[in-house]
Amino acid sequence: MRSFLYASGAAALVLLCAAAPAGAAEADRDFTIKDSRITESSGLAASRAHPGVYWTHNDQDAPLIYGIDSRTGETVATLTMKGVGTPRDMEAVSVGPDGDIYVGDIGDNRDGSWDHVWIYRFPEPRVLKDQTVQARQYDVKYADGPRNAEALMVHPKTGRVYIASKNENSGGLYAGPERLSSAGTNVFRRVDDVPWVTDGAFSPDGERLVLRGYFSARSYVWKDGRLGDDGESVGAPFQGQAESVTYTKDGSALMFGSEGRNSRVVRVEVERAKPSGSGSGSGGGGQGPARTPSPSGAPGAGEGDTGGFGLGVVVLGVATAVVIGGKRLLRRG
Repeated sequence: MRSFLYASGAAALVLLCAAAPAGAAEADRDFTIKDSRITESSGLAASRAHPGVYWTHNDQDAPLIYGIDSRTGETVATLTMKGVGTPRDMEAVSVGPDGDIYVGDIGDNRDGSWDHVWIYRFPEPRVLKDQTVQARQYDVKYADGPRNAEALMVHPKTGRVYIASKNENSGGLYAGPERLSSAGTNVFRRVDDVPWVTDGAFSPDGERLVLRGYFSARSYVWKDGRLGDDGESVGAPFQGQAESVTYTKDGSALMFGSEGRNSRVVRVEVERAKPSGSGSGSGGGGQGPARTPSPSGAPGAGEGDTGGFGLGVVVLGVATAVVIGGKRLLRRG
């Protein structure tokens, strides 16, 4: 009986440890970008190949992309693009369904005076280290003339690239061709109107598009290649220079970034869509509007943590029952 008691207790302890959260090693939480080279983080994209890693870049003329580990805030890879010209104003980064990283050199602080802008593209590296990557460069023009833009989004299902222009009156959402071509000019055509936009991101299932500005963000249903509704407000955090947004790889939260040295990336939980007919306004599926930001690095702050906590409570209860029951049996013996 004593052997059974000890074995049962040990098994329960193992299960309890397995159910416990990773604590300090937990990824996709609030983090601070610690790299002193990154002073103007203008885009943010969750890695598909490396969980917990986020790609970003400066708003500058150097062809550098940085991989940041959200567990520590440290840079784990610096990618130098070759095969492209000197960037003018890199403003956005996105990861496509093909596993390629897309970088939008689409800024135009001269109020739309460039006759063309560029998109760079290269495969996401399998190994996180400082390295040079071979990139393809695509020339981009807008069907209705030059635009200043800061948001580039690659749809996670179709691979189509979209750009949102930035205008104090009414910006535009522009769709690229079905497939980008490096042989000629890629014409982007306006498909919708958008508010002032500094970045955007599709949900991993492709059913929603979040667009953010300096003071707010909205989540839209994505339908037939354009915005499917008027959008719902997202609980974006207040940030001094609000420049970037991306979904976590699993779609459970949005990550909001900003410019500045030691800039903070803030996680905001995503409320899952309710069943059809519940009045949720979510368009019937996908990731719905986000709730308030979670406390910085707080385990159990998000919905995704409650399952592990509940399992831990159950395992602890089972272990306690086994120990108490075993003791009673020993007394009777």
